[in-house]
Amino acid sequence: MINAAFTVETFLEGTRTDFERLSAYFRKGEVLLGEEASGQLIGSIYTERRLPRGYLGMLAIDPAHQRAGHGRTLMAAGEEHLRGKGCVAVDISVIEWRTELPPIYRKLGYVETTIEDFQPSQKLKPGIPPCRIIVMSKPL
Repeated sequence: MINAAFTVETFLEGTRTDFERLSAYFRKGEVLLGEEASGQLIGSIYTERRLPRGYLGMLAIDPAHQRAGHGRTLMAAGEEHLRGKGCVAVDISVIEWRTELPPIYRKLGYVETTIEDFQPSQKLKPGIPPCRIIVMSKPL
């Protein structure tokens, strides 16, 4: 489901994630799942305590369920989860090539705070230039 949600990110070689990379996430944080009433998985979001802050990442919505508000719901659930873990603010990272995302996150109350070099977990496709990460933050 995660890889299907990230097919728009055509700059990486291979899939967005795999068992090994997901296992590393599970050792550091938690993944919240979004399901339909029938129990069908429709989305997920990674949460990590980095006290006093938290981090949300890898928001993924099944392509068949995108643009229906599920991403907003999972973001709110992730924020509430981190608030319950004692976090006072939350950070997200957006690859600068995903220009459609910062305006969406601004509507959810996030603001750009820093720019960092992109350190991909896998190789970029040949000919893809280096890029940066936009870090956005929000008080909880």
